[in-house]
Amino acid sequence: MARSSRIHYYRRVLAAYLLPTRSQLTFWHDQPACGHFDPGVLGEYYMLFSEKADYPGPFDTAGIPLLDYRGNIGRQYNPIAIAQYGLGNHSLYVRTGHAERRQKFLAAAGWLVCNLEKNPKGLWVWNHQFDFEYRTTLRAPWYSGLAQGQGISVLLRAHTETGDDQYLDGARRAFAALLAPVDEGGVAFIDADGRTWIEEYIVSPPTHILNGFIWASWGVYDYWLATRDRAAERLFQQAMATLAAVLPRYDTGFWSLYEQSGTRLKMLASPFYHRLHTVQLRILHALSADERFALYAQRWEDYQRKPLNRARAVMQKAVFKLCYY
Repeated sequence: MARSSRIHYYRRVLAAYLLPTRSQLTFWHDQPACGHFDPGVLGEYYMLFSEKADYPGPFDTAGIPLLDYRGNIGRQYNPIAIAQYGLGNHSLYVRTGHAERRQKFLAAAGWLVCNLEKNPKGLWVWNHQFDFEYRTTLRAPWYSGLAQGQGISVLLRAHTETGDDQYLDGARRAFAALLAPVDEGGVAFIDADGRTWIEEYIVSPPTHILNGFIWASWGVYDYWLATRDRAAERLFQQAMATLAAVLPRYDTGFWSLYEQSGTRLKMLASPFYHRLHTVQLRILHALSADERFALYAQRWEDYQRKPLNRARAVMQKAVFKLCYY
């Protein structure tokens, strides 16, 4: 990407983080909050997503949210956003019993069932039908371990709510991609130490985005709760073992990393994603009872309380974006 394009991109990202403007980026930056859940029960989702449930639009004629990427991309369906919109409305339906929330949740579930597609390796995935600028451009159609995990979480709750087997069948089809390695069309990656990762973006070498891996693992957990599939149980245990073991790699001593960038300058999490990490780790502790997750959640919450840490993280992230994007 040319320097002028990088500067333009950086300005857009900075505006989304710091200014009250609206773009597709603002959908993602809600206030991270734990849901009301009981470990071992397929009920309310583990995070609330209430702001995403109240997304103001745009929507298509069926009430499915569209994200406005502007420019040549324009308004697009994003399977991850649709899943989070559905999960947020499900949680609010569980809490309130309001029929409108149920309708919005099931609309998202219906879209997810209808839009599963086979990838070139024959696995069922939710494709993004637009190019996306990551470090290298993700060319349409591209799929994501995060979409697979959260889509499954929506479909299983829709099956529980309605008893309609189309949702369970969709979840079964989508789950196969979580088991399969990246080079076989899936979203799993086995590293040199034999650890299993679930990749948010399928790139080489893998970047191991932390929040995406954690969210995807909850879809595996939900699938195990719903089906008692031993493969799901093993995959969840492998994911927990990987996450607990590699947390030190994401700790800089003053802030958390967004990913394992493989670059000389590391990609720190934005203030939003740092807060998200701490909430996710609290939930992982509740689901797994592994004290390492609670330890790092507390450590990263302590980092966040120091204004100097926050300022240093924002500045270093800005430099990273200019250098590598």
